[in-house]
Amino acid sequence: MWFEKDGAVFISLPGVPHEMKGLMIKEVLPRLVQHFTLPAIVHRTAFTMGQGESIIAEKLVDFEAALPHHIKLAYLPNYGMVKLRLSAMGEDAESVTKDVDHYFKQLTEQVQEYLVSEVDEGLEVAVGKLLLQQNKTMATAESCTGGYIAHLITSVAGSSEYFKGSVVSYANEAKENLLHVGHNTLREHGAVSEETVREMVAGAIKALHTDYAVATSGIMGPGGGSAEKPVGTVWMAVGTADRIETQVIKLRFERQQNIQYAAAQALNMLRKFILTNSR
Repeated sequence: MWFEKDGAVFISLPGVPHEMKGLMIKEVLPRLVQHFTLPAIVHRTAFTMGQGESIIAEKLVDFEAALPHHIKLAYLPNYGMVKLRLSAMGEDAESVTKDVDHYFKQLTEQVQEYLVSEVDEGLEVAVGKLLLQQNKTMATAESCTGGYIAHLITSVAGSSEYFKGSVVSYANEAKENLLHVGHNTLREHGAVSEETVREMVAGAIKALHTDYAVATSGIMGPGGGSAEKPVGTVWMAVGTADRIETQVIKLRFERQQNIQYAAAQALNMLRKFILTNSR
């Protein structure tokens, strides 16, 4: 419902989130733009990963202090990543855009070592763009993430061009039978180990005939940990048929957060591996 009184507009919307969102996007915002003469608002977002908000903020102290009053910097952290958004408002759209672009270039230069993308997009989109550029394909071999990485990849329209599939090898038998992880590997080193994720990558590449693969195996909690491998321990690997890299991370969140964080770290590891091996 739309009400007008004394130059002000009052809008009443349903409380059901998806209904309210649909009405806001399709009806309310377009009508407000037509009803009022509004200033130009410009946003540009840089996507970083590898450092927390506080570390990045320290690097940007002088940059932020030098920003003109009409440009603001916002920090948007989430699961090991930080998005940096410059926003500006003014009467002339062209002038405002020019100002934002100028300072955005300085911003990305300051955080270059952590920069993933100069547009507001997810890791799954950034990885997909790299694969499309190289005309390469990928697969996932997931244990502790339970197919969440594959879910992220396939949430992107057109991902069938580069994503072949996933093996969710949650049980050891699945790791052996589907990915051909050695029985002795699992017995001697355990499912959560560097040796296992290496063999998972190799098995996924062979089974799904891809250029790249990413693998995860860990303990997401709340139980199942040990003194040697506490809850939150995650081994991951990325590679090709010729080269495989691994890393271990230690997470401290609740189960679902651990899954999401591990998936983000694995995708970023794959992104960096693709960049390094395409030079």
